[in-house]
Amino acid sequence: MSDNIIQLNEDLIKNNLKDLVRNSVEETLNALLDHEADELINAEKYERSSDRKGYRSGHYERNFSTTAGDVTLKMPKLKGIQFETAIIERYKRRECSVEEALIEMYLAGVSVRRVEDITEALWGSKVSPGTISNLNKKAYVHIEEWRNRQLSEEYPYVYVDGVYLKRSWGGEVQNVSVLVAIGVNNEGYREIIGAAEGMKEDHESWKNFFVSLKERGLQGVRLIIGDKCLGMLESIPEVFPSAKYQRCTVHFYRNVFTVTPRTKMKNVARMLKAIHAQESKSAAREKAIKVVEELRAMKLSAAAKKVEESIEETLTYMDFPAEHWLRIRTNNTTERVNRQIKRRTRAIGAFPDGQSALMLVCARLRHVAASEWGSKRYLNMHHLYELEFQKRFDEQSAAQTEVG
Repeated sequence: MSDNIIQLNEDLIKNNLKDLVRNSVEETLNALLDHEADELINAEKYERSSDRKGYRSGHYERNFSTTAGDVTLKMPKLKGIQFETAIIERYKRRECSVEEALIEMYLAGVSVRRVEDITEALWGSKVSPGTISNLNKKAYVHIEEWRNRQLSEEYPYVYVDGVYLKRSWGGEVQNVSVLVAIGVNNEGYREIIGAAEGMKEDHESWKNFFVSLKERGLQGVRLIIGDKCLGMLESIPEVFPSAKYQRCTVHFYRNVFTVTPRTKMKNVARMLKAIHAQESKSAAREKAIKVVEELRAMKLSAAAKKVEESIEETLTYMDFPAEHWLRIRTNNTTERVNRQIKRRTRAIGAFPDGQSALMLVCARLRHVAASEWGSKRYLNMHHLYELEFQKRFDEQSAAQTEVG
């Protein structure tokens, strides 16, 4: 029975099929090109006609990458008329699907070297770094349009932060900061609303960033959540005077831990979390006073001073709906996005300039925004609007009582 079993060489079959498909694609494309040339000339080969608009002058070859592999195109050369093809754009060497795949790989975090290896494995030809760079420039045009798009909705909650990257400057490697803003719109969805080069996160950088957001249509901001950056704190009342500021509680804890002995960190962490576990701002303030007293009794005067001076700016979130507290008292949503940026930029090392760093960060941000991250509802904003309505009603009732 074993003698009747047919043995198949799978590798040979796959290679033959691949060659067959590639040859078929090549023949089809060349036939279409010849047909286009006939239509442009308005005459077939060797045909004598008074309506002829030009003459053939042979062919020239050019490579063209397709999903079936590299093919050789015989481009018609014409005299008396320029040959233009609707099938393949002039100077275009790859199918759109191939170009889009290259751009997607790069924006998804695949290194240039890895892209070269992947393209060689998939299409039989290695794509040069210069080609990838040119494709990215095309993508960056769309990214820049996305970065500067108009904002037409309200964004009651805005998370802001800066991510530091390395850049080459005069032969030295220095830090460059990219400022990022994430807004929660009036339907409760997160959206990356801005990114800009911020140099050192100083007052001027933050002010310019906030002004650009406002000029693009940012409105309805009730709360800005971020770390305690002096430049940012000074800029908020200048650009968004009606917005409140919430200091990230996680960053606040870390700041207190810098003056806390390692052996006492667990106890101090438990004490700080107890403050933000209270059911109201007044109760949290009372708890904070007790915590300060306990810290001083533990001989932790520096930690007590930090809590006493900064606790109020970490309690702003309690002026908003309790259903939102867990997600608006920290800057975790921005921190997660920053980790995505770091994961992509880690392979780059030092950028040649701030603009290239900004473009790659925006590419990653756009990629994240298009994922489930941006399509999943983050907060139920009805709680906020109901609370604001109730506050206005109470104020009007109180005013009418005073008049009466």
